[in-house]
Amino acid sequence: MKIKELARLAARWGYKWSLWPPHLVTACCGVETGYLFGPAYDAERYGVLPMPGARHSNLLLIEGTLTMKMAKFVKWVYEQMPQPKFVIAMGACSIKGGVFYGSYHMVPASNVVKVDLYVSGCPPTPEAMLKAIEELQKSI
Repeated sequence: MKIKELARLAARWGYKWSLWPPHLVTACCGVETGYLFGPAYDAERYGVLPMPGARHSNLLLIEGTLTMKMAKFVKWVYEQMPQPKFVIAMGACSIKGGVFYGSYHMVPASNVVKVDLYVSGCPPTPEAMLKAIEELQKSI
């Protein structure tokens, strides 16, 4: 195995087990995300550790309703994140608008940033979020 290939494999392993999201709560899905990092589900065992700022993060969890005003902030946070970066849109509101579908102020997450995975539900369960994290890790 060449040194470059070995370094690439080591980097991918590091990205896979070091998914660090900033806590960006836009709606009720944030409550379920709180459970995700609690002792019952312990997302840290998967390498997911909440970060205080975007410049130290590589996973953006869009949790719920995304309004036009909040979409600008989400794009700003996304642009500050270092490469490689991943996005998970959680909840019916961030995917297609949920109960606010067709409303003038709602923006689907896919219109703002490139979304890697969608987690359906209103709000999605912590188990569904862990499953999405596992799927994302498999794709890295």
